[in-house]
Amino acid sequence: MKQAIITTSVFDLFKIGPGPSSSHTIGPMKAGYDFLERINRLTFPAHRELKIEIHLYGSLSATGKGHGTDRAVIGGLLGWLPESVNPAAFTSLLKNPGDAYAVKVGEHTVTVSAASVIFQRVRYDSPHPNTVVFKLLGDGEVLHEEEYYSVGGGFIQRKGEGKGEENKIQPPYPYATMKQLKDHLVTHGISLSELMLANEEALSGLDRKDILKKIDDIIETMHKAVKRGLKHRGELPGTIRLRRKAPVLYEQAKSSASTSDSFMVFLNAYCMAASEENAAGNLVVTAPTSGASGVIPGVTYLLKNHYHYDRRKIRGGMLAAAVIGFLIKHNASISGAEMGCMGEIGSASAMAAAMLAHCAGKSIETIEVAAEIAIEHHLGMTCDPIGGYVQIPCIERNAMGAIKAYNAYLIASSGNPGDQKISLDSVIKVMRATGRDMSKKYKETSEAGLALSATEC
Repeated sequence: MKQAIITTSVFDLFKIGPGPSSSHTIGPMKAGYDFLERINRLTFPAHRELKIEIHLYGSLSATGKGHGTDRAVIGGLLGWLPESVNPAAFTSLLKNPGDAYAVKVGEHTVTVSAASVIFQRVRYDSPHPNTVVFKLLGDGEVLHEEEYYSVGGGFIQRKGEGKGEENKIQPPYPYATMKQLKDHLVTHGISLSELMLANEEALSGLDRKDILKKIDDIIETMHKAVKRGLKHRGELPGTIRLRRKAPVLYEQAKSSASTSDSFMVFLNAYCMAASEENAAGNLVVTAPTSGASGVIPGVTYLLKNHYHYDRRKIRGGMLAAAVIGFLIKHNASISGAEMGCMGEIGSASAMAAAMLAHCAGKSIETIEVAAEIAIEHHLGMTCDPIGGYVQIPCIERNAMGAIKAYNAYLIASSGNPGDQKISLDSVIKVMRATGRDMSKKYKETSEAGLALSATEC
């Protein structure tokens, strides 16, 4: 059977939005907004008393409280979108038990509150573990219902439609695998960056100048998250009462800048800074998910401030990272609810390894090997957040993912890439199979693993 080609935009993979979770926060907010738009195209008798119910299933139910899913669906119904929402206003939603909000549905005003969000614990027949069902009721009768799947990285699918990221426009250099992409580079004699930019022009409809400007804006948003995280101290939101570590690590790195290990301490600080900002619900970039939004920001911050790479080189690195993210999303998944943490940190680490190799001027073969090694050593990694918060082990895991990315780049650069026995396409297939075999308890449900250590926190 012929594989469908990748038609995802770079700006669908790298999205700006509030933390702490792309699948539990950004995706559900977009679903709420979509439902609001759909019911506002309908008409209802003025005398009917309207009510909205939001039913969360699977991982959205199991860890939705800690991930802010209840706030996200309410925010979407209020007409908020992830890329433009005020993080402070978002964080303040449902702060008090009696908080209620007015949702405009045509000529009607519908009140929603915490009671409108129902965390379902029953088994639900759904094609994806992140499922949310919105219901509009009139005098107790269901007038309109929509079912959505939050499939990772802020992407959503609506029941009855195809994948949300599908694009009918065909790119000039179509590919579904790394092998096909490499064939284009050889056949057409073009660089990886040129291929990606040409495809992006076709898919997004933007011209080259606007694409480069948007990539710069994404990088700048990432680096702002790092800078904020290096300054902010104190406890993160939630019952764990976890204290931020990034500022302490940063001070330690600066005080020991002449030592051999300061390089890693700086990288740890940068990655944890962005990840702590995500945990606090502030603006981050999905890279490819919010839970993994510390790895690539930390690495690019290092490349800019320690390697002193220019804007053009880091842009190219972002495009190389996007290639890997596309391949994993298309042929496996970046969702923690499907793949465990290998789908989030594993993907981010592979993307960062490819970025490092590309920025260092390595061949496409070395870039592939770097990404393959990074994924290979995240296979089977569980997603088991304590208390459902994107804090333990998530924050430190971002730093570890970046360190693994750097090591994968070093190993890939040390020999002949042709000697590598496992291809990137092969390891992504293994990743997909591993995710399917993993117990659902270890896939973003907080029912096993480190999540059982909650009583110690």
